[in-house]
Amino acid sequence: MSDQSQAAPSAPPVSDWSALLDLALAEDVGPGDVTSDVVIDAARRGRGRIEARQPMVVCGLPIAREVFRRVDPDLVVESIDGIEDGVVAEAGQPLLRIHGRYGSILTGERTALNFMGRLCGIASQSQRLVDLVSDLSVQLVDTRKTTPGWRLLEKYAVAVGGGLNHRIGLYDALLVKDNHIAAAGSLDLAIVRAVQNSPEGLPVQIEVESEASADRAIELGCNFLLLDNMTPETIAKIVDRHSKNVVLEASGGIHEGNLRAYAETGVARISMGALTHSVMSTDVALEIDLEDGDLDEFPSESAQA
Repeated sequence: MSDQSQAAPSAPPVSDWSALLDLALAEDVGPGDVTSDVVIDAARRGRGRIEARQPMVVCGLPIAREVFRRVDPDLVVESIDGIEDGVVAEAGQPLLRIHGRYGSILTGERTALNFMGRLCGIASQSQRLVDLVSDLSVQLVDTRKTTPGWRLLEKYAVAVGGGLNHRIGLYDALLVKDNHIAAAGSLDLAIVRAVQNSPEGLPVQIEVESEASADRAIELGCNFLLLDNMTPETIAKIVDRHSKNVVLEASGGIHEGNLRAYAETGVARISMGALTHSVMSTDVALEIDLEDGDLDEFPSESAQA
């Protein structure tokens, strides 16, 4: 059985995504929220809520909280009992409540929803794909195919959904791919240099595209292979010969429709760019909670707007 059903990981520290949040607020709010400034009495206060509009794996609550804090430090953001990142929420479930000036709540609305919609979408897709192979001993692994600037948050969302994070960037692991091999001059030369010269403590993974290159990489001392763009039948042969001594990861052209076939080869890991690069945002919305005597309708903004 897969061991990916575990407690949700901790969110990256604010310092890791602070600049991204500042950029998002700057592009949306700019010099000011003219609609809220014109339409709403600056002193008018009340409560709003972010809610799920469809079933989803919740992800991004810490980011949404920080959005509202930066828009107006006087806003009070209230957690909902039982709702945290990693929980499965049903349609209509409140995810977060915000108390304070209505104008400030609406100023932070779109930025908070953009972050949450994207991250909930990744977490939900990750969980759905993990569930498809949860009865097999395989781990689903993310890639560097992430939105520029969003990598740490998107990889966090994959982990919230039960996926496994691979390397964060080019600095924390060696992955010798086909272009490295071509630029180095040969498979043998690239492997020897990677194995002999890698910084201590960094994993070394070699991408191979055939049974013969897999056999050769292992002869040269590799114990971590990326089996790229191979059929399940070919991967099964390599697994049968080498899985006891080498970590084998399948990649390339793997999607929801053929994931099961690759997982059934017995490969230890499957890496999928689809965990991050082709995800639809989930539908989350902010609603104003009106008090008695207030208007009985207030415009809301869906994450799909």
